[in-house]
Amino acid sequence: MQALFETGRAADLVLLALAVEALLLWSLRRWAGQGPGLAAMLPFLLAGAAFALALRAALTEAGWALVALPLLAAFAAHLWDIARRWRG
Repeated sequence: MQALFETGRAADLVLLALAVEALLLWSLRRWAGQGPGLAAMLPFLLAGAAFALALRAALTEAGWALVALPLLAAFAAHLWDIARRWRG
């Protein structure tokens, strides 16, 4: 279990889970006509992926910029999501 975190593989599993979630939601929308569309999912998926990349960088002791840049991207995606929801 320790190696899972030391190598950053835990963050890779989070990214995989996000990809599976996106695929399942897209499939539900395509075949059942229910659930959010890609435009509605994109901001929160990008925020989650950026957070996972920041986590991976931190776990693997990458430089501060490689931790900060994905966090900044996650914040931007979060603001995008809030603005989109605010407008309705």
